[in-house]
Amino acid sequence: MNQQQQQSGTKIENPETQIPKTPQMNDRDYINDMLATEKYMTSSYSTALNEASHQALYGDIQGIFNESQQCQRNLFNLMFEKGWYSFEAEDAQKMNQTHQQFQGYSNQFPYN
Repeated sequence: MNQQQQQSGTKIENPETQIPKTPQMNDRDYINDMLATEKYMTSSYSTALNEASHQALYGDIQGIFNESQQCQRNLFNLMFEKGWYSFEAEDAQKMNQTHQQFQGYSNQFPYN
């Protein structure tokens, strides 16, 4: 996968693919809708996995969950590559502070 990531200021993004500005749904709208649907489905399958009491049913749902999760990831990657999905970069010092804060909580875990 050839991702030419650009960090401009505080955004991590790719150059946006041009789409027509019309009231009709375009490729970005369709893919965004599919991504939202896959996110919802993987969340729902996760809940179903937690509630499944029959091993064979659990295995079937897990297989479907894995396929749905992979589809969600592929859609996310496609949107990111086309510049339709971006992130705010976080300050390294703030990340280190947060990491140290939560690292201190590890002594409260009931296991080593």
